[in-house]
Formats: sequence, structure tokens, C-alpha cells
Amino acid sequence: MKVSTAWLADYISLEGVTADQLADKITTAGIEIDGVERRNKGISGIVTGYVKSKEKHPDADKLNICIVDAGQGEDLQIVCGAKNVAAGQKVPVALVGAKLPGLEIKKAKLRGVLSQGMICSAKELGLNDKLLPKELQEGILVLPEQTEVGQDILKVLGLNDEILDFDLTPNRSDCLSMIGAAYEVSAVLGRELKLADPAAELVETGGKAADSITVTIEDEAFCSHYAVRYIAGVKTAPSPLWIQNRLMAAGVRPINNIVDITNYVMLEYGQPLHAFDGGQLQGGTIGVRFAREGEGLVTLDGQERKLAPQMLVIADGSGAIGLAGVMGGLSTEVTADTVNIVLESAKFDGGTVRKTSRQLGLRSEASQRFEKEVDPNAVIPALNRAAALIARYAGGTVHEGIVQAGSAAAQEKVLHLSLEKLNRYLGTDLSLLEVKTLFGRLHFKCGDAAQGIVEVEVPTRRGDITQDVDLIEEIARLYGYDNIPTTLIEGTTTPGALTRQQSLRRELRRMLSLGGYQEVMGYSFIQPEQSTLFPMLAEGKQSVKLAMPMSEERSVLRTSLLPQLLDIALYNTNRRQGDLALFEIGNIFFTEEEVLTRQPSELPVLGLLLSGTRAAKQWNVAAEPVDFFDLKGALETVFAHLGLTERVVYEGDAPEGYHPGRSASIYLLQAEGRVKIGSMGQIHPELQRRMDLEDTYVSEVLLQPLYDAARAGLQYSELHRFPGMERDIAVVVDDAVPAGDLIAAIREHGGTLLQNVQVFDIYTGGKMEAGKKSVALTLLYRHTEHTLTDEEVVEVHDKVVSALEQTFGAELRK
Repeated sequence: MKVSTAWLADYISLEGVTADQLADKITTAGIEIDGVERRNKGISGIVTGYVKSKEKHPDADKLNICIVDAGQGEDLQIVCGAKNVAAGQKVPVALVGAKLPGLEIKKAKLRGVLSQGMICSAKELGLNDKLLPKELQEGILVLPEQTEVGQDILKVLGLNDEILDFDLTPNRSDCLSMIGAAYEVSAVLGRELKLADPAAELVETGGKAADSITVTIEDEAFCSHYAVRYIAGVKTAPSPLWIQNRLMAAGVRPINNIVDITNYVMLEYGQPLHAFDGGQLQGGTIGVRFAREGEGLVTLDGQERKLAPQMLVIADGSGAIGLAGVMGGLSTEVTADTVNIVLESAKFDGGTVRKTSRQLGLRSEASQRFEKEVDPNAVIPALNRAAALIARYAGGTVHEGIVQAGSAAAQEKVLHLSLEKLNRYLGTDLSLLEVKTLFGRLHFKCGDAAQGIVEVEVPTRRGDITQDVDLIEEIARLYGYDNIPTTLIEGTTTPGALTRQQSLRRELRRMLSLGGYQEVMGYSFIQPEQSTLFPMLAEGKQSVKLAMPMSEERSVLRTSLLPQLLDIALYNTNRRQGDLALFEIGNIFFTEEEVLTRQPSELPVLGLLLSGTRAAKQWNVAAEPVDFFDLKGALETVFAHLGLTERVVYEGDAPEGYHPGRSASIYLLQAEGRVKIGSMGQIHPELQRRMDLEDTYVSEVLLQPLYDAARAGLQYSELHRFPGMERDIAVVVDDAVPAGDLIAAIREHGGTLLQNVQVFDIYTGGKMEAGKKSVALTLLYRHTEHTLTDEEVVEVHDKVVSALEQTFGAELRK
């Protein structure tokens, strides 16, 4: 909202306060001022003049010699090249010695003819010519005929003005008007506010308005008050210059006296108005209703709008003639031929106006105000003010009475404020008198405190104040935040730190990033079909549907991270980035209810994806594709970092969504048994073909069980002082026996001397018996206190071999 200090001075004295000082005070009190704009861009020595005659320059076709009376005692000869200059005009004249932005006027000869000044255009005066009528945007600025000759142009055009740019938050819609801004400045400065009664200026001289027009409201829940005045015999013309000046200062382009007055009153009261051409209304009735199915409207900007049934419209007997609270229709526009007008003022529901404006992509000054909820008690005063101005400046006859429908004036809220609570919240010791004084500056009626409770009557213009803490905020900002005493924090203080989960999550991110993985963040909203691709973690549960989804593609909460990882992989592959190592740490969501009645479950999950090659192909290194074991290695690194290497086991199976022969489930061994925490493997060939991906490996692991089971911190051990002994064995077992089970059995029977066991070869086929395989393992034995002897190693090693033979029917391979 652009607030003119010159206009503001009509309501409140600004004597002794500069615009910059006022901006600082308002900002300190809670409304930020983005800047102070000075309408005078550095001009001086410019007056109004009268062009007495115009003749062609003898030596230049595009120049004219003008004789101008500028009120200086003698006429001036000025050479002007503007196409629109003509005798009989009132124009701005820069005298010799005048200053314009970047220019000083001097006597000069143009093609041999003396020029004693310059006739100025709007742009040369520093005005935004886009706010002027089109006919004045090119050439010199032509002033109204009644402009007095010799006046300082700064006064004529209102350029001795400074504009405060209010950066309003949505709750402070009361300051979307000059009167609202005046209330705020009055409170900030503690100065008297002077407001005129618009009804006192209004003279009703015509017949009864109800004889010419009737109004109706279809649903008062969406339009609580609709009022019109009937004004006859208006004459459309340019509005007075002072109105135009104030509109341009606020960034509004003048159009004609009728439209300008409605815009002026909107800026003054914050209440949008609209004038309909009474001669174009059909049926003598105007009403507020919802649009009909298939109904259309051509708005004032010339655009044809297709209306939806939830849009509120203004209609007459022929159909829609305006979008309620947004923009009027072209069919009832006020034109030069308009004689009678119907002047509208109303209170429309802000939510309905906002939806209409957003759906049509049509924003206006009116919709901006209705969206933020205007003062319901400004409907009639604004209507009377505009009618009085139209009668004065458009020659209209205001018919008697207001024709209206809907509820009467809104009641002011009465809130109760405890002085003890106020002082406790602010840490102050304000007395009742001080509190009443501050409320008086806000123009809030306030009674005496009964048992420490103050009764405060809140005006309807302050719709943002609904409870006692809002009143406390008002007291705080007027009392001055700098005046509120500072106190030391009492009680036990604790240093800030990451929780265990936050710390582990940060460690995992760092470790995976250093390991060559790139972190990604997928959408939490996915397609319904994607929620069934990898159901392992949410098996038997329901996906959570969104009540108001952005689109069908984002209509359910994800039950797995993998669909989004695959979408990201496809996006990159389509852009020739196929070598991918991605991870995401995020949440999945599910519920056990068909219809939600409680908060859905939300679980933290780690997702991994690998595709492409391990490293780029070079002259001496072939490109090797990633495989199942690259992914398994990344997971084992994670588990090792958490100290869970011996508590995590893999079991080959075929989780849904995975390749039936290249996938496994992941289990965590706990005291009460093993718990499935994830899955890993290559995606199913059919899914891979459908998404047009190369071999892609993914994994998904629940993080909460890992957080709970992870060791508290890194554990260090001493460097080995004694050498170890390695023993290699190759055992022949059934092809169905997992190598992981062999390792688990070896660790169980290897005792404290067994330090490590690792598979280094698996052999099938060839001379191997059908259904059998050879698994070769390296076992490392070591004692922490002495060097092992062969006898000690043999004793333990024989126990290991015996256990393999008895448990798996293993045979040592010769």
C-alpha cells in the first residue's frame, strides 16, 4: 500500500515529523516500511503557462514557435518540437534557470530562433507517464483548462509529496486504506485524528432510489451486505486534478471522473466500489448469486471469462454483469454516453473472492482487499462518500435512500484483558491509566478494570484482533519494544546438541557422500500405482490418500522411497547420465485404517540406488557394470559403521518388485529373534523394461531399528602386537546352502581366537557333482596376549570343520 504523506496530512498533523522519521516510527511499531519515495525527482523553476499562439519554425518542419504566458509579466518565446502542442493549452513551462532531472534550462537558439524556456512532458517532470491517459503519454503534458497561470508545477501536480510504501502482512488489511493508515499513524505518534462524516456532505435531491433499482442476495453466507445508490444525470469527464494526483501517487491510472472517484474512495476507506451504467442494466434488478453452469462474462479488460458454478457474480435480468469483488463486466461499463449510474458497495466473502481470482488468474485492487476481509462497517460510509463526490464533480443527482440487502452493521468485538497477564507476558509494570492511554491512541474504547480485568471494545476495522493476546501485542508495540525491560533467563539451562537419531543420520549422510553416493530428495506425494511397487516395508498396510491433491500423480503419500529413486534415475538416464549412485534418507507413511481417524504411521528409511558402471572407461581400464555385490558392500559399510556387522543377515528370496533370482531380504538379529528391516537387489525385469532402464539395483532399509541397535559410539581397539595365522578351507555343500550360514556357523564355533572369516571363491559346474557347490573361505586366528601355536589353531580349526560337517553335511574338498 502506497501512502501519500500529503493525503495523510488531511487526517492527522505531521508537523515536525519528516517522512523518513515517520517511516522509522511505523516500522518500529510493527508495520515495515519498504521505502520512502519522493515524487519530486529534482525539479524546480517550473510553472504553469498558457500557449497564446503557435507558428511553424521557418527552418525546421518539426519545430514550432510558441508564445507562452507563464505569469512572468511578459510573454515568453519557446521553441517546441512536441506534436500535440497547440494554442489555447495550459502546459508546464520550465523557465530559464529551471532544473529538471539531469538538465538545467538555459536561453538557447534553435535553428536561429531564441527559445526562452521549455514546455515539458510528463516524463521530463519525473512522472510515471504510464499512469497518464494514453493521449498524454506522448508529447507535452496538457493541464486542465481551469489551471491558474504562473502556479508552481510542484503544487499543481502534487509533487511536494512523499510516499510511504507499507509492506503489510495479511492480517493488517486495515491499513489497505488511507483512513486505516491514518489510524495507525495516529496511534504511533499519539496525535489527534480528524475524520469527516461522509453522510454530512451528501445531498439527496432526486426521487427514491428504490423506485429505480432493487437488489437481492442469493446466499448471505457469501455476501453478507450489498448496498447501492442510484445517481442520475451524471456527465463523464476527466476528474479534478487533485484526485488524479492522489491516484497517481498511489500507483492508480486515472480514467474518468466516475471511475476515478470509486478508486479514490477505495483508497481512502479500503472499501472497493463499482459503478454500473444504469442504462445498460436489464430488468431493474441487480443481485448477487453464483454463476450458472456454462455462463460467461466479458470483463472490463476485454477478456472473455468462462465462469464456474462456485464463482460469485453480480447479475441483472440478462445474466452476469460482474465478478463479485474482482472486476466488473464490459457490458455495463461507464462510458462517455453514461447518464445514470448504479453505485455498488458490498461485503463479499474473502475466501470466495480469492478462489475466483486465482482460478481466473485475475488480480485487482478490489480482490486484494476483499481477500484480506474489508471492514464490514465501511460499506455505507464509503458508498455515501463516493455518491457525494460524484454529485459534486460529475453533476449527478443522488436519489433518496440506499437500496440494500443482507445483514446490518457488524457488531464490535468486546474482549477482556487481565492487567496481571499483560504485565506478566511483557515483563512490565504498566498501570491501568497507562494501558487505557495506549488503547485510547488506538481508538479502542476501554472501561475501568473490575478485579484487574479491562473490557476493551475492538472496532470492526481491526479484524485481526480476536483474543486477549492480540491486545497484549498492540500494547507492546505502542509502548515500544525497546522500553520493555530485559531480564535474565531463569532456571536450568542445557547446551544444545543433536539427538541420537539426528547424529546417526548425519553420520550416514556423510559416510555415503564420501563413498561416492549423491543424496537426492524425492516427492513425498506419489501416484497410487507406485505405492504398490515395493510394498515390503508397509506390507498389509494402507497408503494415505490426500484430501486435496495437487494432481492425480501426487495423490497419495509414499509407502516406499524406491519409486521416487527410480523416477530420478529415469530422469538422469534420459539426459545421458546413466552412472548413478544415489541415496535418500526420508520418511514413508502408511495407515491401518480405511478412513483416517488418527495420525498415520511415519517411519524413517534409507534408500539406495546403483546403475551404470563403477568407473568411467579409460584406455587401460574397462568399464565394469555395477552388480548386486556393489550394493551389498555399501550396506555392509553402513552396518559396520553402526557396529551391527554380526547382527545383520541376508536371506535370498524374491521381495515384490525385485528380480526373483537377484534379491534378498535383510534381517536384524535381536534378543527376541530376527526382524526384517529391509530388502535389496535388482529391480524386476518387467519393471526395468517398462521404465526403459538398464540393470538397476536398489535397497530400502528401515532406520529406526538401526538407530535403536547401533552402538553408542565408535569403539577403538589396540593395534595387534602378535601375528595371526590364516587357514584356508574349501567345503562342498548343497547348492541351496547360503554362504552366510556357513560364515555364521564358523563364527559361532571359532571362539575367541577366530578374528575374521571371508569367502574368497565359490565354484560350481565342471567336475562338481550336480546340486553341489564348493565354497572356499579364509579363516584368520589371533590371540591378543601371545603368539599362537599350531596346536592351538588346529584344535579350534578342527572344531570349525566338524561343525560344518555336522550342520551342513559339508565335505572338505581335496
